[in-house]
Amino acid sequence: MAIVKWTPNRAWAPFQDLLTIQDRINTLFEDTLGLKDDQSLATTTWRPLVDIFEDEQAITIKAELPEMDEKDIQIDLDNNMLTIKGERKLEKEEKKESYHRVERFYGSFQRSFELPVTVDREKISASYDKGVLKVILPKKEENKPKKVQIEVK
Repeated sequence: MAIVKWTPNRAWAPFQDLLTIQDRINTLFEDTLGLKDDQSLATTTWRPLVDIFEDEQAITIKAELPEMDEKDIQIDLDNNMLTIKGERKLEKEEKKESYHRVERFYGSFQRSFELPVTVDREKISASYDKGVLKVILPKKEENKPKKVQIEVK
């Protein structure tokens, strides 16, 4: 066990290790979330939530993008990589409202998804309704499952 010098003129000295640990944890969160002194959690980079599901006909990606205009959303297809990106802006109307707390994320985002070779790139479609972006990735005809009839003799 290490011997640690205690400073009697500082009442908090026995708790110095706890304060050091707290500072290290705070630094870890700040570095991980991209937070620095004046920044709030709401203005850091955010990643919209997505659902991805597949059936026999297509792969569907649904992304939650509430309170965004479709003009602020961009979908790019490069090789086998589908990228959804955009920006949700915090409208500062100080005349109307005074914020006490802002917990929702704002700022730029980008999500990328590698597409399987079964996707028909020419027939990809997207729609945006009630804050949900829906991207449909149809499968190529030759890759769709087929049933083979067995003849009984």
